[in-house]
Amino acid sequence: MSTSLYGSRSHDGSTNVSNSDSEDEPKLPLNQFYPYIRCALCCGFLIDATTITECLHTFCKSCIVKHFFHSNRCPTCSIVVHQTQPLYNIRPDRQLQDIVYKMVPFLEDLERVQMTTFYKDRGLEVPKPVGVSPQGPAVLRRQKKDLPQSVFTIPPELDVSLVLEFVGAEEGINNYKPLERRYVRVSGEATVRHVELFIRRKMELSPSCQVDMACGDHLLDHYQSLKDIQNSVGKEALQDGLLVLHFGLVLPSQ
Repeated sequence: MSTSLYGSRSHDGSTNVSNSDSEDEPKLPLNQFYPYIRCALCCGFLIDATTITECLHTFCKSCIVKHFFHSNRCPTCSIVVHQTQPLYNIRPDRQLQDIVYKMVPFLEDLERVQMTTFYKDRGLEVPKPVGVSPQGPAVLRRQKKDLPQSVFTIPPELDVSLVLEFVGAEEGINNYKPLERRYVRVSGEATVRHVELFIRRKMELSPSCQVDMACGDHLLDHYQSLKDIQNSVGKEALQDGLLVLHFGLVLPSQ
């Protein structure tokens, strides 16, 4: 059963998402958003939305954890998430979960009631929601006052600076945007696959387009980390202290 932001229901049983302040706003049935707010494993609305970092597909946390008990591949695209520990490469997606709760009224309240019932039926203490200490904001204000306004500290985990050089696209590949951010600072633990996903998103590449990446004369594999590349290629890979990666767009081989 479809539910909407304001509860207006169309004759065919679907529910329309609309702006109550204006009747002229287009009304869209909630089921048009199902591919983005439902879990592909349980087919229900996302609860504790959790995203696989390798391919950016999102599932309920409990669903994807159970799935990884018997498989190390993404249920949607079948990419290998991790050879031995796929749970290492999942992250909570709180922004998406907030969107789901806003689009589906009462879902958050229903989930809270079900969680409370689950714990009480088993004689367990119901977890309390995480609250912010009332002293927190004051402490933050004091810390901000102690720091000079002009100081910007780069997080230590972002220890590799990249230059992404676009070398061109194979004939027949035309629909892509230029890469506006050539200079990127990332973690050395990030892999070539992560950089490729960044390029795909920024250039809005189609799934049929393949991204080949190289560093110097070395063609790179998806599993290689940036730190390993920097160590193996050496000074040849650096330009003014920046790791230079060249990439091109090609059509997949037949």
